[in-house]
Amino acid sequence: MNIVLDDLSGERIAAFLAEHIEDMRATSPPESKHALDLDGLRQPEISFWSVYDGDTLVGCGALKELAPDHGEIKSMRTGAAARGKGVASAMLRHIIRESRERGYTRLSLETGAMDFFAPARRLYLRHGFSECPPFAAYTNDPNSVYMRLAL
Repeated sequence: MNIVLDDLSGERIAAFLAEHIEDMRATSPPESKHALDLDGLRQPEISFWSVYDGDTLVGCGALKELAPDHGEIKSMRTGAAARGKGVASAMLRHIIRESRERGYTRLSLETGAMDFFAPARRLYLRHGFSECPPFAAYTNDPNSVYMRLAL
């Protein structure tokens, strides 16, 4: 697997992220959908990476700087054909390493509370995250689970 910084200009990543948005629309009520589209990800405070297996795009993830000591994971996704093959763990380890290099003391995320998101929640727990209260601009939402990792 190869993880590369992505400027979000390619057609493959645009299609990959469109699938991500569609999944979020299908599983989360509109008021609880926090996935960012391409324009939302093209912000100076967000770094975005794509994961390739050879020439095949298999995953992605982003890191948003909330404060000089606090980052947020955004847009973690593994393509359906690559699930269970370590893509998400590799991307998550990359984001954690990058967060430490930036000097962040904590890394947070929001994910869904529905069964669809259970594999993601298990992944984060395996990597040391624990549930926490809402952070940044998030509010209490029965459809969301908030997690944090102390770095």
